[in-house]
Amino acid sequence: MPAAAYTPSLPGLSTADEVDTVINWGLGADSTAYLARILTNPAAHSIDLERTAVLYMATGSEWPETRMLVEEFMLPLLREHGVRFVQLSRSGQPKAAGITVLDDSRRPERLFARGPWTLWDELESVGTVPQQAGTRKCSLRAKGEVGDRWLMQVMGGRPFRQIMGFNADEPGRRFGDAAASRIPGRTGVYPLIDWGWHRRQCEDYLLERFGVHWPKSYCTFCCFPVSMGALPAHLERMRSHPDIAGEVLRLEYTAMSLNPNARLYGKRSLLELLDPSRPRDRACLEAFERELDVPWALYHVRRLFLLSETGKRRPVMRSTERVDIGRPQQLARRLITVSERHGVDVEHDPLYGCARAWLRPRREAWPMAEELFVTAPARVIDKQDKHFEREWRALLSGSAARLPLA
Repeated sequence: MPAAAYTPSLPGLSTADEVDTVINWGLGADSTAYLARILTNPAAHSIDLERTAVLYMATGSEWPETRMLVEEFMLPLLREHGVRFVQLSRSGQPKAAGITVLDDSRRPERLFARGPWTLWDELESVGTVPQQAGTRKCSLRAKGEVGDRWLMQVMGGRPFRQIMGFNADEPGRRFGDAAASRIPGRTGVYPLIDWGWHRRQCEDYLLERFGVHWPKSYCTFCCFPVSMGALPAHLERMRSHPDIAGEVLRLEYTAMSLNPNARLYGKRSLLELLDPSRPRDRACLEAFERELDVPWALYHVRRLFLLSETGKRRPVMRSTERVDIGRPQQLARRLITVSERHGVDVEHDPLYGCARAWLRPRREAWPMAEELFVTAPARVIDKQDKHFEREWRALLSGSAARLPLA
């Protein structure tokens, strides 16, 4: 149900006035170790389970083994102790869409892996991948904003503690979290940092407790394994799930078709990290080829790289328009034929299908415009930033594409 209509009225649940402690559970080793440990003796950790809610924000792309471990080991613990477990997701891309309460129970039977909206849906529809630069906007949209909206609705400004599972390897996140919080009455608590528990200690605790290695929780298409120093383990995870690898490769390939700089890992792409001569890598690439066996589209893509009045770079503006739909080979032939007739070079990937004709290649100096026609899987919607046409005309005096395709 939408957040605006939500009140905690399910049978057997605490009323909103009784909740004074909220535990953020991201399903990974850190927050899971904390949750499992305090359940052995909640009072020793100043936790009253009757007045506590555990929050999980579903992004829609959790790894299968994480879901399996949660349902095998942690949900039984939550049921045994009668812990209130609230599972949330975003309801749609605009903020106005609100949030959805997927489950709110003291007897949770399963983990809801996705809601009506997922971050994957958003990225695929606009033809891009998560951005490494700056703050983790993807996490803020799919998790932070969702949890905050629930807290604003349910807590109503009353004082409460929110327990975050940052481990002792990342003490700086304590200060970033405290500075970013805008929820009235909230006090952030960071027990793993206070205990001096690093990632290794969290993993060791869970191994001793449950007899399994608890993996890191993150989206299958996360762009941060490189910066986390976890790329080898991440690639092994991909190889263990070739169908997932195929989907992620399609997401990246579509994004790179529209923008060759949109590699999943910054300067490196997932595609170039897989070696077709290795059987497990080949299985991922074969899954990718199956993912490409879908309708394709010919897109007209324009970008504007503009400066503000003070000379600072403004956010890049983009217009994406679907021109035609068909099979990749058919669309590539059309683009190549028309481009050659007008003296425009075409970049063509005969292995996977993308064909790209640059009408205005990107330059180094801002301000500038970029324009191309390109073929890619037909998952990207028509979308244009506000005032794009006005800004395009102002920069280029109304000049339009020279290929008679649009």
